[in-house]
Amino acid sequence: MSERTIPILPCRTIEPVLDFYTSIGFEVTFRQKSPNPYAVVRRGGIELQFFGRKQHEPAESFSTCYVLTDDVDGLHTAFRAGLAAAYGRVPTRGLPRIGPLKDMSYGIRQFLMTDPAGNCIRVGRPMSQDQHHRAAPEETFARALHHASLLADSKDDPEGAAKVVDRVLGLDDERPTPVQLLRLLVLRADVAVRLGDERTATAALDRAAAVRLTEEERTSARDDLERLDELRV
Repeated sequence: MSERTIPILPCRTIEPVLDFYTSIGFEVTFRQKSPNPYAVVRRGGIELQFFGRKQHEPAESFSTCYVLTDDVDGLHTAFRAGLAAAYGRVPTRGLPRIGPLKDMSYGIRQFLMTDPAGNCIRVGRPMSQDQHHRAAPEETFARALHHASLLADSKDDPEGAAKVVDRVLGLDDERPTPVQLLRLLVLRADVAVRLGDERTATAALDRAAAVRLTEEERTSARDDLERLDELRV
């Protein structure tokens, strides 16, 4: 037998959701207006289905699904380009939004994307056969990055991530390495943007841009430097 799973996600109205997904390369393969609003979109091997519910509150939604792919970098680039063309910018806060591409501590390279209905689509590529959470590092700043990244880009809790980063950056008796400092500041700016805190975001971005890195350090911090450039636009 051959089986597959198709998520069925809620929305208040179908049209904004379909506009969102078609902007990033999905095709509408089915649409029903009555007796109940319903639609299906597909892009390659990804199929998502949606049902309309007038009582649905997008800002309070906790609906989510996971898309596994061999080309997470390619999808992230394509989705960002489509959203930029449709919305005039890459939406990074509010609804809809798309997050950064990151290597997570549980062996997945992933990004989160939330549609206008508040459905969080997690897109990732396994980098390891072991999908369990890695133990948090003992070192202070590596541990803070571990926890803050999970809060921001797995749990989708920017407030929690901000608290972790602010706490560790406020330490007087320890100092992060240049790469750790860059990553902490970029993450702090990222979650500040999501929270609408432009002043904190600008201050963190200015500090991050001033961090001096060797070529080897720049290579290890490639994703963070790319995110820094994106956030500074």
